[in-house]
Amino acid sequence: MTTERTDRPPEPSAPTRRRFLAGAGAAATAGTAAGSLAVWQAGPAVAAPAERAAAKRVAVLGGGVSGLSAAHELAERGYAVTVYEYYDVLGGKARSMDVPGTGEGGRRPLPGEHGFRFFPGFYRNLPDTMRRIPFPGNADGVRGNLRSGTEALFARAGGRPDLHFPLRRATTPPAPGDITPSWIRDQILSVLDLGTRLPAHEAAYFANRLLVHLTSCDARREDEWEKTSWWEFIRAGQMSEEYRAVLGIGQTRNLVATRAEVASTRTVGRVIIEALLLWGLLGRGMDGDADIDRVLNAPTSEAWIDPWAGHLRSLGVEFVTNTQVREVLYADGRVTGVRVLDRDEGTERTITADHYVCALPVEHARTTWGPALRAADPQLARCDALEADWMVGVMFYLRTPTPVVHGHINCLDSPWSVTGIGQAQFWDVRDFPADYGDGRTRDCLSAIISEWDKPGILYGKTARECTKEEVVAECWAQLKDALNDSGRTTLTDDDRLGWFMDPAVTGLGGPDPQNREQLLIHPTGTLYNRPTARTAVPNFFLAGDYVRTDVDLASMEGANESARRAVNALLDADRSDAERCEIWELYRPPEMEPLKRTDELRYRLGLPNTFDLG
Repeated sequence: MTTERTDRPPEPSAPTRRRFLAGAGAAATAGTAAGSLAVWQAGPAVAAPAERAAAKRVAVLGGGVSGLSAAHELAERGYAVTVYEYYDVLGGKARSMDVPGTGEGGRRPLPGEHGFRFFPGFYRNLPDTMRRIPFPGNADGVRGNLRSGTEALFARAGGRPDLHFPLRRATTPPAPGDITPSWIRDQILSVLDLGTRLPAHEAAYFANRLLVHLTSCDARREDEWEKTSWWEFIRAGQMSEEYRAVLGIGQTRNLVATRAEVASTRTVGRVIIEALLLWGLLGRGMDGDADIDRVLNAPTSEAWIDPWAGHLRSLGVEFVTNTQVREVLYADGRVTGVRVLDRDEGTERTITADHYVCALPVEHARTTWGPALRAADPQLARCDALEADWMVGVMFYLRTPTPVVHGHINCLDSPWSVTGIGQAQFWDVRDFPADYGDGRTRDCLSAIISEWDKPGILYGKTARECTKEEVVAECWAQLKDALNDSGRTTLTDDDRLGWFMDPAVTGLGGPDPQNREQLLIHPTGTLYNRPTARTAVPNFFLAGDYVRTDVDLASMEGANESARRAVNALLDADRSDAERCEIWELYRPPEMEPLKRTDELRYRLGLPNTFDLG
């Protein structure tokens, strides 16, 4: 491997479009040691041609998590599914990408990605799908490739003490009925007292604000708190810098790429604070025995996406890759076809099916909906108000194992809101130098830049203004600023062998930088513009992390849940007697329900929440 590989796009590591369609041979595995990960190959459809011809045909537009989830549910119910994907590979933002030219001596190329994958314990829909993807040696399928992070590091710059938390469920969780507002407040205060330098009155105020949200009825959340930013709700502008860094920016920009100043309180409070942190630590509403923080035990495509695609082929799903959706055609009350571009040949054609599931990211999907289709369902036009932002990963390949912490790192003082994780420590079925690169690389520090519009510490420029090389240098400097201090040197320049950034980011340093793979963000009012999976057009359905779901967060869980809702809507439209997809919603603690009912009455009377001190 030559050092510091930069912006060359990765060569496709998966079969080309034609090989996808002509793949032969059963899905097979290869491994030299017990428990090693399988290498999945394209296999033929199990369904006989006559059976497929007789089945209702569904065109799934997009081969990311939502598209593959929809194809999975539909194929299990006997539909003939064809997935159309823009890239040569499946998986969307979740896929792995080879770093071109880095594999030597029979090793695989170094693994790159859009950004590290994170599977919180409160995810339940996605793990259910993962259980149904067979994987050699795993009784619970691909879900068995998840590994738990046991710690979280909130790293501080300038020599300030880090916040280092164990991520373990309560060893003696409260019995049903024991959770009271005062008990919750005490738990919050104890955590803030141990890990921060917050003034006592600020910690008490924040604990009170969480009680307000926990006991707010659904109507208040969907009206008052959806219109209120997290920054305003927790009164961050009037508090200390420590308060703003830890409880404002650190819980929003670093985790969901949304600025605390504009992020919806409903989304931040319900998903990040309640589901992820509070109920996660108590082990409630979790995916079985799952821990709070989970990652995969190998690059994403090896551990999940490739086995998934192989399983879907075995169910009869067909994939047409390197295909761009241009326009969804509408006439006489129905979608009549989809105009697509073959990116290999540069030719356009129209595909037809009985039903259509649009599983493209919203920034791409809405460009394919013409005036007639938008007029048929006004919620499609409202999607123009949905906002996406940049959240892009940079992989650093290191000479020595550098786990830092057994879990995720949040660089609290980083102006670019950098987060990261040392990946090799979790890849217990892989020997990094033996399996990847040229034998010198022993770890991958996978970092994500969430803030692209604030000046950095090296060049004084925003990330969008920097060249790709400057972005990498700045990200590395901010990691070192957070992880190296007077008593510890974690990262050194000599240890860094190379790096990789998603080639979807182009034009950095120029007048018009672009990012094809953006992330939906959640400013106030977003809920009102998110569409449902069911549209007013009887054969057209929506799936994607922008679709309205219970999880209410742009995530792989939201993408999977939306696909389930789209499939259920399609089954209803078909008047099918097939079993509907099960949908798990976020945990609702029964102890809070009486307080929420009281708050519902107060809300109707125009009164504030009982705990709301203003």
